[in-house]
Amino acid sequence: METKDCILTRRSVRRFTDRPVPHEIVRQMVSLAAYAPSWKNTQVTRYYAVEDQAVKEELAENCVLGFESNAKIIRRCPVLMVITCKHGISGYEKSGEPTTGKDDRWEVFDAGIATQTFCLAAHDLGLGTVIMGIFDDDKVAEAVGVSDGEIVAALVALGYPDGDPKAPPRKDADALLNFR
Repeated sequence: METKDCILTRRSVRRFTDRPVPHEIVRQMVSLAAYAPSWKNTQVTRYYAVEDQAVKEELAENCVLGFESNAKIIRRCPVLMVITCKHGISGYEKSGEPTTGKDDRWEVFDAGIATQTFCLAAHDLGLGTVIMGIFDDDKVAEAVGVSDGEIVAALVALGYPDGDPKAPPRKDADALLNFR
């Protein structure tokens, strides 16, 4: 698939078939996402693939701040990717001093780039994703067993799409772009 076509046809998928996602396909997507740029090539993004229905139920029931749409998606997706980043590395010098005024916000920016790269790789391989941001970071980390020193950046439902979501309206370039 051409890059432009991948960008133009990728959609947020909220309904999935029951077909399991092979581990090798998930590994391939993570390998591709590893090529996403990061602050000074720190590569702080980490991935937890949650397939265990009991863990997904715990996340849906207790970790999405009562947002029922996310709970429903989590319960029904074959794989829930918990995207984390190693805290306190991206955006900092080796001495520990922040490089810019953005401090630790660079780590989530890096995780966001990697997450989008992961989602584009999934789309290219025939899978669907939706990035979810409404959750309790600490409760998700505890339920999944996230390693010390990592923070939860995003949840991504992953699976084979059940249907073909239509594109929502987009603003044109003139509404988004300023030349100075």
